[in-house]
Amino acid sequence: MNGVELFLLGRTLMKIGEQAMPRPEAEAGAETAARGSVRSVLVTLGDVVAHPGATVGEIAARTGLPQSQVSTAVARLVEAGSVETEPDPGDRRRRLVRPTEEPSARVAEVRAAGIDAALAAALGGTDGAGPDPTVMREVADALEVLSRHLTPAAAARAR
Repeated sequence: MNGVELFLLGRTLMKIGEQAMPRPEAEAGAETAARGSVRSVLVTLGDVVAHPGATVGEIAARTGLPQSQVSTAVARLVEAGSVETEPDPGDRRRRLVRPTEEPSARVAEVRAAGIDAALAAALGGTDGAGPDPTVMREVADALEVLSRHLTPAAAARAR
C-alpha cells in the first residue's frame, strides 16, 4: 500500500462511518448535502477532545478547516451538548471550547450506533444477497485492530 492508497482508504472509511451514524431528527429529511457538514463536525470534535480549551482559530489551524466551518461545527456541537464554550480569560472576544463532562443523549446515540449495515452496504455482494459473512467478519476484525492502534493521538503524532 502506498500513501495515495492509504488516503483513498481513509476517505472510503470516512464515508462508511458517516453512513453508519444516525442523523439527528432535524436532518432526517435532508439530502446528502448535510452529510458534508458531518465531516467538519467530527474533525472539529476530534480536535476539541485532543486539545480541550482551544479557540476556534487554534482548531482551524490544526485541522486545516476554514474558521467559518469550525465556528459552525462548534455551534452544532454546543447545540448537541457535546462541547461547551467559555470566554477566554486572556481575550474576552474569543471563546475556549472543551468537551462537556457528561455525554449528551446525542453523543450516546452516535456511540451506540453500529456499523454493520453501512459496512454491509459498502461491501455489497455480487449476487444481490449481500456480502459474504466471512468477508464481513474479516473486515470488521481488521477495523477493530486499526481502531486500537490508529487513534486520534496517533494521527496527531504523524503531523
